[in-house]
Amino acid sequence: MKTVLIVEDDPVNLRVFTKILKKRGGLEVKATENVEEVINIAQSREVDIILMDVSLAHSVYQGQAVDGIKITQMLKADPQTADLPIILVTAHAMEGDRETFLKESGADGYISKPVVDQQEFIDIIKKLLPEVID
Repeated sequence: MKTVLIVEDDPVNLRVFTKILKKRGGLEVKATENVEEVINIAQSREVDIILMDVSLAHSVYQGQAVDGIKITQMLKADPQTADLPIILVTAHAMEGDRETFLKESGADGYISKPVVDQQEFIDIIKKLLPEVID
C-alpha cells in the first residue's frame, strides 16, 4: 500500500487530509511537522509521496524557522530524496502563487486549501505516485 507523508501544522487540516486519503484514497498516512523527522522519513523511503504545507508556523531546522518551500528545496537538492514526489498544499491561492511556489520550491504539484473536491484531491496525489513495478 502506498504511504503519504503529511507535513501540516493545522490539526484540523491534518485530520481532514488523513480521513480523505485513508477512506477515499486507500492510502496509508504518516504525519509530522518536525523537519528532522521529515528528512529522515524521506531519506529512509518510508513514504511514496509528501503533502507539504507551505506555511508551517512552528517548523525549525538547525535553529532557523523554515517553511514548506524551504523544506521542499532541501529535499529536492538531496540526491537521496530528489525523486520523491512533493505536492505543496496551501491556502495562499492568489493568482500566480501556484507557478511561483512550484518554480521556487521544485515541487511536483500544488493543491489549494480548503480541499473542496475530495476526488480531485485524491486524483492529483495518485497521478504523482510512483508506479508499482512488479
